[in-house]
Amino acid sequence: MIDYSEFKLENGLQVIVSTDTSTPMVAMNLLYNVGARDEHPDKTGFAHLFEHLMFGGSVNIPSYDEPLQKAGGENNAFTNNDFTDFYLTIPFQNLDTAFWLESDRMLDLAFSEKSLEVQRNVVIEEFKQRYLNQPYGDFWLLMRPFVYTTHPYRWSTIGKDISHIENATMDDVRTFYKKFYHPKNAILSVVGNITEDEVRKFCETWFAPIVKGEVYVRNIPKEPVQTERKNLHVERDVPFDMLCKAYHMCARKDAAFYATDMLSDILSNGNSSRLYNILVKEKKLFSELDAYITSDMDEGLFVFSGKPMKGISLEQAEAAIDEEIEHIKNNTIGEKELDKIKNKLESAMVFSNESILNRAMKLGVSNLLGDTQLVNTEIDNYLSVSASEIQDVARKILIDSNCSVLYYHAKK
Repeated sequence: MIDYSEFKLENGLQVIVSTDTSTPMVAMNLLYNVGARDEHPDKTGFAHLFEHLMFGGSVNIPSYDEPLQKAGGENNAFTNNDFTDFYLTIPFQNLDTAFWLESDRMLDLAFSEKSLEVQRNVVIEEFKQRYLNQPYGDFWLLMRPFVYTTHPYRWSTIGKDISHIENATMDDVRTFYKKFYHPKNAILSVVGNITEDEVRKFCETWFAPIVKGEVYVRNIPKEPVQTERKNLHVERDVPFDMLCKAYHMCARKDAAFYATDMLSDILSNGNSSRLYNILVKEKKLFSELDAYITSDMDEGLFVFSGKPMKGISLEQAEAAIDEEIEHIKNNTIGEKELDKIKNKLESAMVFSNESILNRAMKLGVSNLLGDTQLVNTEIDNYLSVSASEIQDVARKILIDSNCSVLYYHAKK
């Protein structure tokens, strides 16, 4: 159980505090409610660009990392399609430094042509190295626009095309920053050796003076129901063929999410899972095979991805996956198998709570989902899932008309 308290500043900043006196450290997590899904289709990659720009200096602080490191702190950030997250850990006695740094870059970034050019080049180089020049790197660049026709999940966080970042102007980035990076669109969670009263004082000193900004109303087009199977064949200079089967699934807040997540675990969580035991270990049809969900805030994807063994065609590999899909749809899941998955889930969630940083992140995401108490109740949502609910999900979403298949061929 994670004990916490919440309050909101007049400018709209949501603050969550969880005290832990067993550590001399404090974790601070600042979540901005903006991800790749909030970008304009002709100007993508901006949320990820800002993950980098936020470290390029703010109005009163030329360097973010230097003063934090001198104070004994560590930090990082990540961007996904739904939100952007900045996090750090620091000794309690130096926490003032963390509040100073985070509030200043929320107040105003130092938008210089030099900073924009430096971070633009960093992102362009990342795009080339991770997505264009790495084996299978373009996997999601291919899959997203193939699977999604309408929803902005049809592009990756890096962006649809490298030209969008290459052509980003100072006006573009200023407009994006003003729209999303303000107190009303942020959630601050603080976990560690600190009380709510102490956090309130820090917040009043550093965050309260910041103008709240305009309320952002998200208006995202809903992805239409897929009614027929889709196939895509590509050929790349890679060592092995790869197969990917993607099925549309429910959103993160949907009641069926937990059963869907557990379905992926039964199929592919660890070396005792069905896909590994049968298709990798026993039949030796795949060198590697995984089933996972994207866990998106809006309707996401249930994905099978694997590399067949040499001599096994992509069609043979797909038929083998389909056979396992039909098996789970038509045969009752045993109590022992279900209990094993639930035990693994529970132990993983409990273990992850040992980290104050993980707790800070979880509190922020739970609040974003609309209920901070999810940080404590989510495990019960998993444990209450029945075998029949998992089977119902499999029957509903793992159907051919809801499937998009990428055949990723290695050049001969």
